[in-house]
Amino acid sequence: MKIKNLILLFMFLSNLFESNASAKNTINDVYDFSFTRLIEQDKFKLNDFKNKVILIVNTASKCGFTKQYESLEKLHNKYKDQGLVIIGVPSADFGGQEFSSNQEIQNFCKYNYGVSFLMTQKEIVSGKDAHPFYKFASQTLGGLSAPKWNFHKFLINKKGQVIDYFISSTDPLSEKITKAIESELAKSN
Repeated sequence: MKIKNLILLFMFLSNLFESNASAKNTINDVYDFSFTRLIEQDKFKLNDFKNKVILIVNTASKCGFTKQYESLEKLHNKYKDQGLVIIGVPSADFGGQEFSSNQEIQNFCKYNYGVSFLMTQKEIVSGKDAHPFYKFASQTLGGLSAPKWNFHKFLINKKGQVIDYFISSTDPLSEKITKAIESELAKSN
């Protein structure tokens, strides 16, 4: 009788763990994640960009890589009509290199680099308190893909799948990034 009860208990626990594991893996794309716009302060979902290629970049206004804003703006202007969406996510996670107010961030980006691509409010992009998108992207591509510094980039295909990442030192206009974007833009929905 005891063996039968142990077997039933084992089966119950196995089913419980399997259902919990599948519940954790039910997110297959980024479309349920939302951010808040930098100045307008309204929320938007990545679902708003279905069938688009998305490049999400954690930014900082006082970083050695800040000049990448210029490259991101050029990339945005070159590919926006073909379906590329660039989203800048200001963060002070690395060296506290971001302004404290949204207006300061907006003014810096606009007046120094002419940024016209979408910018969100400041977010945490690393560690246990990271924005849910960043947790998901890092889990999807593996722990090494998590941002280690400002201007880390995640590429999302037209199906909403995080497919690649580029470290901070990779310029947005590099062949590595432009070829990946062009390849994804060429694919049908």
